[in-house]
Amino acid sequence: MILGDNIAIQLVRAWDVDEIADLYRAGGWWKEEYDPEELPSLIRGSFLFAVAVDLKTGRAVGMGRVISDGVSDGYIQDLVVLPENREAGIGTQILSTLVKKSVESGISWIGLIAEPGTENFYLPFGFHPMKGYTPLIFRSDE
Repeated sequence: MILGDNIAIQLVRAWDVDEIADLYRAGGWWKEEYDPEELPSLIRGSFLFAVAVDLKTGRAVGMGRVISDGVSDGYIQDLVVLPENREAGIGTQILSTLVKKSVESGISWIGLIAEPGTENFYLPFGFHPMKGYTPLIFRSDE
């Protein structure tokens, strides 16, 4: 999918690890002790991995992925756009692509955890708060 004349959304099985690490940094999810050489396995291990590509430079300016069993359930993860490219509809196109391709693949339950203050971004896509549920995270360091 091409957004305007400058950005294309591509589903990929591999991408430049430095560009993906930069996107994780932009999302605030990268710790410097992480090994970028593990990113190819992360991309390949995702059910879907979408990259927003600046067609003029060939560089990734956004990404998102779905982790899934490939049968019924999927989770959208790591949706991020570089700060200088936000507010241009790129995140919307990444999310639309991930949802559409998941549904086409038979994934009937798609969840995500939205960062506080971003909930309204997801509502037009059919996402709803899960009342009565609390997201939890395992921490091995406690």
